[in-house]
Amino acid sequence: MNKYLFLLFVFVSINSYSQENIISIQFKDSLQKAIQKLEDQTDYRFFYKKNWIQENNKFVDLTFENSAINTILTALFDSSDLNFYIDEKKIILTYKNIIYDDILNNFPSIENKSPIAPNNVPINFEKIDSENKSVQTKKTFVIGKENKTTKTTYKINGTITNSKTGEPLVNAVITIFPKKNRIISDFDGNFTTTLPQGKYIFETESLGYKKERFEIIIYNTGNLNLKLEESLTILNEIVLESNTNQNVKNLSAGVTTLNLEEMKNIPTVLGERDLLKTAVIIPGIKTAGEGSAGLNVRGGKEDQNLFLLDNANIYNPSHFFGLFSSINPYLIEKVDIYKGSIPSEFGGRISSVFDIKTKTENNNQLKGEGGIGPVTSNITLNTPIIKEKSNLILGARATYSNWILKTLDNPQIKNSEASFYDLLAKYSHKLNSKTDFQTLLYYSKDKFNLSSDSTNIYSNRIVGINVNHYFNERNSLDFSLTNSNYKFNIDFDKNNSNSFNFGFSIDDTKLYLKGKYKLEKHKFNYGFSSILYKIKPGAIKPIGENSIIEYQSIDSEKGLENALFLSDEIALNEKIGFNFGLRYSNFLTLGASNQRLYEENTPINDENVVEIKTYKNNDVVKSFNGLEYRLAFRYMFSNTNSIKLSYDTNYQYVHKLSTNTTQSPTDTWKIVDSNIKPSLGKQLSLGYFKNFKENIYEFSVETYYKKSTNFLDYKVGAELILNDYIETEVVQGEGKSYGVELLLKKTLGRLNGWIGYTYSRTFVKLDSNFNEEIVNNGAFFPANFDKPHDLSVILNYRFTKRYSFSSNFIYQTGRPITYPIGTYDFGNSQYTLYSDRNKFRIPDYYRLDIGFNIEGNHKIKKLAHSYWNISIYNVLGRNNPYSIYFVSENGEIKGYKTSIFAIPIPTITYNFKF
Repeated sequence: MNKYLFLLFVFVSINSYSQENIISIQFKDSLQKAIQKLEDQTDYRFFYKKNWIQENNKFVDLTFENSAINTILTALFDSSDLNFYIDEKKIILTYKNIIYDDILNNFPSIENKSPIAPNNVPINFEKIDSENKSVQTKKTFVIGKENKTTKTTYKINGTITNSKTGEPLVNAVITIFPKKNRIISDFDGNFTTTLPQGKYIFETESLGYKKERFEIIIYNTGNLNLKLEESLTILNEIVLESNTNQNVKNLSAGVTTLNLEEMKNIPTVLGERDLLKTAVIIPGIKTAGEGSAGLNVRGGKEDQNLFLLDNANIYNPSHFFGLFSSINPYLIEKVDIYKGSIPSEFGGRISSVFDIKTKTENNNQLKGEGGIGPVTSNITLNTPIIKEKSNLILGARATYSNWILKTLDNPQIKNSEASFYDLLAKYSHKLNSKTDFQTLLYYSKDKFNLSSDSTNIYSNRIVGINVNHYFNERNSLDFSLTNSNYKFNIDFDKNNSNSFNFGFSIDDTKLYLKGKYKLEKHKFNYGFSSILYKIKPGAIKPIGENSIIEYQSIDSEKGLENALFLSDEIALNEKIGFNFGLRYSNFLTLGASNQRLYEENTPINDENVVEIKTYKNNDVVKSFNGLEYRLAFRYMFSNTNSIKLSYDTNYQYVHKLSTNTTQSPTDTWKIVDSNIKPSLGKQLSLGYFKNFKENIYEFSVETYYKKSTNFLDYKVGAELILNDYIETEVVQGEGKSYGVELLLKKTLGRLNGWIGYTYSRTFVKLDSNFNEEIVNNGAFFPANFDKPHDLSVILNYRFTKRYSFSSNFIYQTGRPITYPIGTYDFGNSQYTLYSDRNKFRIPDYYRLDIGFNIEGNHKIKKLAHSYWNISIYNVLGRNNPYSIYFVSENGEIKGYKTSIFAIPIPTITYNFKF
């Protein structure tokens, strides 16, 4: 009887115990809340460190019906770094390792409490320390999660990178103790090894990096990322950095980034590093001719380019009619050139954007850089104001060409003037860990007198502040307030009865706000900008008591341009990416103003005026608005090749007035009004990008088609200066351009450089219902800067770390020109008959430049590091015609060519840095 009672007791006890451990529960929340739910619905209590759960707080979607606690916990922690141990009603969590009930039977290969290595041999740390006394263990890594199912070996995939830049380290050596097995990282910094479970020492060695040692505990298969610190003292030089495959991965096509290093290795006239001269050898960017001030980007006119210096507008970006850029190259950090895929934050021009960023540094000591050339010298100083907090950069550049002209024997040249200078000051201050503040002051001035009767002076001025605030890793905000001014003056012979002063100025004040917000697959840019334009179109004033010139001035103009923008960069997956952008712009033409109204369906001239409307100060004369689209798409076939497609629309509300073939410092600007409409540009582009030979070579081919409407051109015989009613002298035309751009670039190795080729066409159509507004019978004709073929070859060869050779070869089709083709008699006078506009071309242009670069020795402790450049511009002495003009001699019309540089120009420049 007792025996049966005992069996019944055992059965009831077992059944009771089993019922207590059977659980039905559902999870649809985070791991943290799943643990809390288990505690609320059962008697179990968890013990763990909070940060373990934070690191593994995944989303849990599990359902259990009558399941054991062990089954539930195994599923909960399956893909995490956590293991568990059940002690009655206590659940103890461990990070990666396991708690064993029976140490002797379960824990793998422990002898004398020493860590283990392959073949169950304990690691002797004392021996390792004695072999590498100068190397200390930096960090311990735990790889994988321990489980009770043991394997023979586990695969470890790792990367080894620069701790500051994240750059992968090639051919880094990793020695694994105690057996001293060695593995080497590949081109991308990756390495792979297979090891049994246990504890190891990884000792790293790489040229230029500290020798370091890491403690590695291996439980399972996993990944390992080792970061090394640099050990060399880097010389105070500008280093060209490139993100691997960024030209392939970026969403935007038609975008080029320039930096000082690329400018340094390209021979230029008079040895001056130059932004504009570097830009024109990029496929898709041209000038009307040598010494031209303006740039033509993908068939756009000179005034259709937006130049920005730290968000402020620059209206004349050149010195000496385009021979030099007006921005000191030593102050430039980088330049982003957008020929297409223009971000929605930029507006106001329909062709391109040159986004120039000046240097921003926080140093603990004084730094400087400068150069001495045959025509110019410059100096840049960078000094801390409050260490680790604020910094001041000062830059100055000037020419001593006046002094050179005075030494020449030619009396006419000796009495000429030609000089310029530019100044820049930038103060940066770190207000706190999340907010930076910068203020910028910039001024440039040119003065020249190449004839005996007139002096030309023109200048740029910029004042600006920028504030950057970082809220968190997802959200940031940039704010800027800038003022830009450009003006010119012409003084004509103060001792002449016709002596006068003529001046023009354009001034704008710009408010700009841009926010950034990041999500997992989205990058939003949003904000607004507002620009107030004030233009003084010109005034002529008599100089001296004997002048017979009468005072005359044109009424000032005022306009307000506002814009809202939003863009979203979407990464659908590793291969497909989109960028959708919208920009809504509005322009208000403001008084005071007198606006003519002309009779409908008649030519715009003085005879057809029906009314003159008068507007008071700040009255709205005319309002324009439009929605601009910015669309981009990228598909990556692999990490090394992709295809990109983009479509842009842009409005332009400010026009430049010029009858010259190329941009001139004395060109004036005109805002839209009742009779002049804004321009609209539309561009579609497609590009293929490919990297090969381990990213040493980059190849791209891009094609585009662009249309523009309502851009300003001039009537035959137009008078644009001191004209109250410009609309009677200009016509608004239609343009189209298309082209193919090819670029092959070698980025690494002793020999590097690129080959760029562009085939493009640009046409203009000036048509109307009225004969006086028609050019070339209303048909499309080549623009002044239409050059179908454009080839640039840039090569640099480094003989040693100190000596290098550079060269560039340029070939371009000659630009269009209008020729006299005969004469005719009318009213007892003889007149010249000209061809259709731009029917002929000047001869083709080609030029070869070479340069030899010599760097000083690379000793760390020296007063300054030097750099010499010896170059020859136009080494072949090619007499490239800039223009052709015609004169009548003895009843015959003769043509003559003019050239800017018809002989080789040798130069020597010295650059230094401290």
